[in-house]
Amino acid sequence: MLSRARWIHGPVSDLALAFCWAPVALGAHLLEPNPQALRRLVGLVFLLSFFHQPLTLGLVYGDDAQYRARTKLYRWAPVVAVAAIAIGLHVSLGLVAVVAGLWNAEHTLMQRYGLTRIYGRKAGDDHGRLEKLMIVSWLVVAMVWLAAFADLPGLVTHIGMGSTNARGVQILHRFGPLARWLVVPVLAVSAVCVWRWVRAERTLGERANPAKHAYLIATAALVVLVIVDPIAGFAGYVAGHALEYLVIVHRSLRARAATGDTSAVARATATPLRRAAVYGGYTAVLVGFVYTALQVGRMYAFAILFFGALHILYDGFVWKLRRPQLAASLGVPSVAPVGAAAGAGAPSLVSA
Repeated sequence: MLSRARWIHGPVSDLALAFCWAPVALGAHLLEPNPQALRRLVGLVFLLSFFHQPLTLGLVYGDDAQYRARTKLYRWAPVVAVAAIAIGLHVSLGLVAVVAGLWNAEHTLMQRYGLTRIYGRKAGDDHGRLEKLMIVSWLVVAMVWLAAFADLPGLVTHIGMGSTNARGVQILHRFGPLARWLVVPVLAVSAVCVWRWVRAERTLGERANPAKHAYLIATAALVVLVIVDPIAGFAGYVAGHALEYLVIVHRSLRARAATGDTSAVARATATPLRRAAVYGGYTAVLVGFVYTALQVGRMYAFAILFFGALHILYDGFVWKLRRPQLAASLGVPSVAPVGAAAGAGAPSLVSA
């Protein structure tokens, strides 16, 4: 029987987390014949996605050690983000949408790569680079396939993603003829990546972690769903990322409080009652902001781009598994496995 130590939380919890996207995807699939209901569901998915992004700022500005490690970056990044977004929106809404969409797609998949590496670290393997190449190849296959064969403008209209997203999708849709030439090559490259990874995993014998295999199966299933049913796959892809992140943050904060962490964010969430109060207050503030911002033209879009950019940028530093305190809070070794290539054994949990 698989040792509990191979899992992050436990078999049932980990499998539920790995497939947390499935109920949302199923709901979207069932609602596809009803555009109005589908748009409400997609709106909730976008709200959930927006909900998880500002949390990263609390993990940075509420942790003195984290902030001091990169003071200049954390001081100036918000200013640069505001300027870049303002210029981008003035120059081309479509271009901003394309860049934001591609960056988010990569970031979401890299979170799953980070969780894959936690399972790998628990088994002591050093297959990080193989796994990153394989997972990225899956994303490339999905995007090329959709660009080549999916009616992207029609999908955007069906789910009501808004004019900004529509412009971005129209730009991507123009690459359809090129994408059709690339389908076979990217499928071949992805197949080679999978074959190399399977061969490497077989060399581990009994040390291989079936928990990691189950998680990768869930990831592959999600990517296949994006190809087969883009609407359901998109909803599951976005919602699954946010749900995973919320669970990760909660586990980390709870563990940090238990180990006597004295940072502001750890003190504020040191007990279940405090965590409930913080979560409730955060939810109330965010819902109030969203309700207000929706009435003020581009303010909501600007906020999504601002918090999204900082969330993706900061996560690459906040969740580095080589940090002993973070690794301990997630129950993994704080050093790379013996023989691991530089950077392969100690990735960021939610970014490349």
